[in-house]
Amino acid sequence: MDIATFGTWAGEVYKALDASEMKMLGLKKLKKATKLKKDEIMAALGWLGREGKIVVSMDDEDLVVKLV
Repeated sequence: MDIATFGTWAGEVYKALDASEMKMLGLKKLKKATKLKKDEIMAALGWLGREGKIVVSMDDEDLVVKLV
């Protein structure tokens, strides 16, 4: 795998978040919306976080990601 793959995953996560009504999804819904594995989503979140495009928080037992 190369670095471009991480960018592709980040794009998929970004599109899923942008398409959601509140620009926010939990990890479980992100997995369903993107069809990515948890490790792939985490890599994508790292990419998007580094770019300052997301905020990550915890809600009960689920990781919640919101576009900035």
